[in-house]
Amino acid sequence: MGRTSRVRPTLTSRAAILAVVVCVIALSLAYPLREYILQRAQIAELQEERARMEASVRELSEREAALDDDEYVEQEARTRLHYQYPDETAYIVIRPDTDADAEAEAAPSEPWFTALWRSVDEADSPRDDAF
Repeated sequence: MGRTSRVRPTLTSRAAILAVVVCVIALSLAYPLREYILQRAQIAELQEERARMEASVRELSEREAALDDDEYVEQEARTRLHYQYPDETAYIVIRPDTDADAEAEAAPSEPWFTALWRSVDEADSPRDDAF
């Protein structure tokens, strides 16, 4: 009965020191870990770019090989540039139901800047029926 019960504190000095050490270690590892993750992302991005570049180089090499073929060059000149030999007659057939005719019909008769200026004039002039 003569004993008094002594209450132990919940946070001892050893626990406080251990918590500080753990925090210092965590903070010292946070920046290098962040840099590592950023560098890994950058490496992955560069690898994707390299793969795209290699595909582009492969495509251009195939195109260069095709352009070395005289028959291919002649075919491209005939279809794209409408070239022909001197003794040949070339005809270009224009079909009436093409999209170019529809676009020509849908095209406005006046230039775009005329319509723009007219809309500015209309915006500047007050209308009587607005009130």
